[in-house]
Amino acid sequence: MDHQPKFFENLSGAGKAIAVLTSGGDAQGMNAAVRAVVRMGIYVNAKVYFIYEGYQGMVDGGDNIVEVSWESVSSILQVGGTVIGSARCKSFRTREGRLQAACNLVQRGITNLCVIGGDGSLTGANLFREEWSGLLEELAQKGKIDAEAVKKYAYLNIVGMVGSIDNDFCGTDMTIGTDSALHRIIEVVDAIMTTAQSHQRTFVLEVMGRHCGYLALVSALACGADWVFIPEYPPEEGWEDSMCVKLSENRARKKRLNIIIVAEGAIDCHNKPITSEKVKDLVVQRLGFDTRVTILGHVQRGGTPSAFDRILASRMGVEAVLALLEATPDTPACVVSLSGNQAVRLPLMECVQMTQEVQKAMDEGRFLEAVRLRGRSFENNLNTYKLLSHKKPDAELPKSNFNVAVLNVGAPAAGMNAAVRAAVRVGMTEGHKIFAVIDGFEGFARGKIKEISWGDVGGWTGQGGSILGTKRTLPAKYLEKIADQMRTNNINALMVIGGFEAFESCVQLYEARASFEEFAVPICVVPATISNNVPGTDYSLGADTALNAIVETCDRIKQSASGTKRRVFIIETMGGYCGYLANMGALAAGADAAYIFEEQFDIRELQANVEHLTEKMKTSIQRGLVLRNENCNENYTTDFIYQLYSEEGKGVFDCRKNVLGHMQQGGAPSPFDRNFGTKISAKAMQWISKKLKETYRKGKVFANTDDSVCLLGMRRRNLVFQPVAELKSETDFVHRIPKEQWWLKLRPLMKILAKYKTSYDVSDSGQLEHVAMLPKEAETGAI
Repeated sequence: MDHQPKFFENLSGAGKAIAVLTSGGDAQGMNAAVRAVVRMGIYVNAKVYFIYEGYQGMVDGGDNIVEVSWESVSSILQVGGTVIGSARCKSFRTREGRLQAACNLVQRGITNLCVIGGDGSLTGANLFREEWSGLLEELAQKGKIDAEAVKKYAYLNIVGMVGSIDNDFCGTDMTIGTDSALHRIIEVVDAIMTTAQSHQRTFVLEVMGRHCGYLALVSALACGADWVFIPEYPPEEGWEDSMCVKLSENRARKKRLNIIIVAEGAIDCHNKPITSEKVKDLVVQRLGFDTRVTILGHVQRGGTPSAFDRILASRMGVEAVLALLEATPDTPACVVSLSGNQAVRLPLMECVQMTQEVQKAMDEGRFLEAVRLRGRSFENNLNTYKLLSHKKPDAELPKSNFNVAVLNVGAPAAGMNAAVRAAVRVGMTEGHKIFAVIDGFEGFARGKIKEISWGDVGGWTGQGGSILGTKRTLPAKYLEKIADQMRTNNINALMVIGGFEAFESCVQLYEARASFEEFAVPICVVPATISNNVPGTDYSLGADTALNAIVETCDRIKQSASGTKRRVFIIETMGGYCGYLANMGALAAGADAAYIFEEQFDIRELQANVEHLTEKMKTSIQRGLVLRNENCNENYTTDFIYQLYSEEGKGVFDCRKNVLGHMQQGGAPSPFDRNFGTKISAKAMQWISKKLKETYRKGKVFANTDDSVCLLGMRRRNLVFQPVAELKSETDFVHRIPKEQWWLKLRPLMKILAKYKTSYDVSDSGQLEHVAMLPKEAETGAI
């Protein structure tokens, strides 16, 4: 969509006062949101206030409402919970309490409120806004404020951000804190799996989610759990028998452990609770398995926020300030949400109403309706889980007579194994024979191809790297041998999971169809690379895990710099010519600068950055963090920048450098990558099945159209299949990056939050949408 960029320079906050509060249960990432609101508010010349202890602090006033500075939010980005405190507040539920709160705000000239909390907190904020003019009149009658103040502060603007680990708020794909809570759950599950395997144990894990099963469902998907209980989708009558049969079948197939995940609000179809203890007793009594219960409890709320939550909260915080600046008396209170990878504004009460509808549907036993109301993303997660968790007996499976080969190409990326597992299992449920190719196209040419079964991929979701093995070799030099292997093994379709090489390989196979009719079969690319440089997709598998590795290291480095004071770290990230990791890592870690290939820089900019850091050392924040993408400039190397900073900063700060290298590739995949890999690969295999049926004529598959070689990518709000032939024009093949990259729009955010003057394009902002109007097909740019 072409548009004239619209910048926010004309949106001045001069004379405005914004207050930020966190309310309800805490969630990791709330501090990143608070930091973004404060810094963006100060950036547009507004006064910004903290309200400590949520609504209680607003009612109590005094030292609970404090004007803050830029430095007030330093070093809070990586801290879990909320540094400004949160409390349940009974007095705010009374009119008397709200009257007192209004009085405290008016005395400080605050008429813009940013509330970070769950649906209860946001509903309270909306009521406060609706009563505002009445409250002011009452205060004037009581002589607490004058008539001038009633006129001057006539309207209260409210913008909400949802901070809730349960992801139980309709209208947003992900709430602040959900991704971090999943990190905690998956860390525990991974740890438990090793001990469970040692002892052939069954573990019943209870996770949070009194009214919403999102955490239970997504963690079950991410670890390949045997069974999951969630409030929105109770098991059918006789579930006890079905579950025990499945567990014993798995044991008989030599599976050494069983994992059952229970949401704390799980119920049966008669609305009766299903507790973790009840499930444990059932397994012990019926099967005699050694069974343990682990209740995760508040561990899920704790710990440092993930990279995803920091970026989400920072984007939402900035968007919230823009929404407050643009608000008019006629604008309804809005909530800043995530749809795909876009920040959107939705009317607060529409979201609250829809959230309440879900609970009503569950109370009345309309469970299918409850799942639908939760949104497309929740529904897709549930359908994918059902598809992958239970193998139907062979007699019940269709027989397609098609053979599909799956291979990994390029460098290893976290999430590849989850994608292979989903491909194998979905392919088998569609009736295909699935063949695994070892070591990419090189292995293909050498005939390293074997049939792979349902059980072979058990436990793959949590494994890092590529179990199938992967090589960067492109098929061009082996075309004849690969064609021979496809003929010999009667391969009717290909799923290629990998990075830029995977995309390039499929372009080569597409172009070789004229010479080799063996390549006239459906081919699908699933993008997987930590660099996130594949054209046709906003996200690639593995990039989230790499980002978390970078951010974790930056946190530790910042901590060491805080101890020594007056120290600047230069950190080199991977990514080839793509600056995604450096830029988003800088945003998530609160860096001062990020040097990337896509935005050319010169010695003057380097000098300006040094001066910026010199000024920073005069404040209480005496440390600096600078990220550099490995190929951002062939002359301004990491060593050069390090030496320049060391020389120019002499006497003011000292310098250290760190090259992160291959540690960015390794480790267990993040929950995002496990789930994204699972969902995107399942969708790709379903597309392959559809194409096989469409192109099967006279006993042979013949697919020679452009749309039979596609890349499945996340574009803005949807997962879309795009012919690789069309994507060629969007690609810079020399530097192996897409010509246009969505995340460059977020680059100014990093600069604004690091106190640089810059322009920020707000063309996509400012549109109030309606919940009902969100795209039905929206897959989450979350999970």
